[in-house]
Amino acid sequence: MNDTAPSKDKLMSDLKVVVSDAEELLKLTAGQAGDKLGDVRVRLGERLAIAKERLIEAEAALVDKTRRAAHATDDYVHEHPWQSVGVAAGVGFLLGLLVSRR
Repeated sequence: MNDTAPSKDKLMSDLKVVVSDAEELLKLTAGQAGDKLGDVRVRLGERLAIAKERLIEAEAALVDKTRRAAHATDDYVHEHPWQSVGVAAGVGFLLGLLVSRR
């Protein structure tokens, strides 16, 4: 799960930049004339609105999923404190071994 979290955060950040750039492009071409350009601007505006809505929904879902995972972890640690300490010690020991080999 940790391997995908940074990539999801990066994807969300990249999508926000693309939406922002597209909005800026729409503003910069507002004074341009032409039927085709007008049609493209309208379609781009509609698609941007959809993309922004989906981005907001995806971000909310990601936050909710993270929050639920944190609560589940917290509940488990409270229900099984000694097992959690043992697992943490084992992980710390393994990380220590890996670091000492380098």
